[in-house]
Amino acid sequence: MREKTHTYSDGSQYEGEFKEDKQHGQGTWTHADGGQYEGEFKDNFFHGQGTYTFSDGAQYEGEFKDGMYHGQGTETWANGEQYVGEFKDDKQHGQGTLTYPDGDQDEGIWEEGEFLYENEV
Repeated sequence: MREKTHTYSDGSQYEGEFKEDKQHGQGTWTHADGGQYEGEFKDNFFHGQGTYTFSDGAQYEGEFKDGMYHGQGTETWANGEQYVGEFKDDKQHGQGTLTYPDGDQDEGIWEEGEFLYENEV
């Protein structure tokens, strides 16, 4: 693998490792709007552990698969709302806890971004 910096026509920039002319390994991708991903890449996708910080301050930190949130992660919105748990295909999916800015929580099972039910104690 080799490391280099590449600037794209839309103003975004990638600095990191390449394999066979694809983003692969550790790197940082900065979008023209200021959003930034730092972490692992595979075949030009966010893949593995990483952190994506959006231009509005929202952030996702956790596992990615083929460019999407997938696995364990924490998503924090600019308003302070936070979800900690499992993701699949960019959506809350599986066990997780959503904490609202006022401290209220939805804790339980999620499916495709929708809260299904609380865990039984």
